[in-house]
Amino acid sequence: MNYKQLLVTFLIMQAIAVLLYTIMTFQTDGANIFAIFLSNIRSFTWNGQFNLDFSCYLALSALWIVWRNKFSASSFFIAIAAMIVGIMVFAPYVAWLIVKEKGNMQAVLTGER
Repeated sequence: MNYKQLLVTFLIMQAIAVLLYTIMTFQTDGANIFAIFLSNIRSFTWNGQFNLDFSCYLALSALWIVWRNKFSASSFFIAIAAMIVGIMVFAPYVAWLIVKEKGNMQAVLTGER
């Protein structure tokens, strides 16, 4: 297995792991994620710091998606989904790019720029 296949496998495993964790959390805590997430940020605790930092990563990944795709309409859909759902969308998207670009990491990162 080459490093590109390993990376694609790792990305898919991340997405599946977070999906399974999300399903279990949804069953125990319900769908009140945004209220919990925002109340943690307002609390000025380490949980809040982590959530704020994580939000910045989500925003950066969304910005990269639209930039890479030259701000196309479809890229906004993917970016919004990745910003809300996180690695469950972002990891498969990057894995798809690796396959689509035949492992050319420059093309994966920059698209047609």
